[in-house]
Amino acid sequence: VQLQASGGGLVQAGDSLRVSCASSAVNFMRHIMGWFRQAPGREREFVASITWTGGNTYYADSVKGRFTISRDNAKHIAYLEMDSLKPEDTAVYYCAAEVDAGTWPTIAAHDYDYWGQGTLVTVSS
Repeated sequence: VQLQASGGGLVQAGDSLRVSCASSAVNFMRHIMGWFRQAPGREREFVASITWTGGNTYYADSVKGRFTISRDNAKHIAYLEMDSLKPEDTAVYYCAAEVDAGTWPTIAAHDYDYWGQGTLVTVSS
């Protein structure tokens, strides 16, 4: 399975941005999808995750109410819509796929089986 993240860029505080994750998995709709981020000098942290049909989502407290995770199973794409961006949201954003779902919500990086290469989001003040 290959995951291709895209859509990052340079924006100003308060702007919106949507990043995408295209999956090569034939059984994409059977994967839980997640987004993580890693800021310079910091550990990778959980951002959001979504179940197979999109019926359940889960967010880190730091992005709750500002970010929205979604998926299009027909296109094999997961999205992360980011609104009201802050400078502290600056990071490389990674998408990930969990094949064998365990306990929901899936927030631990080690529970995910496949990772994309990351896309850089920079928020200027």
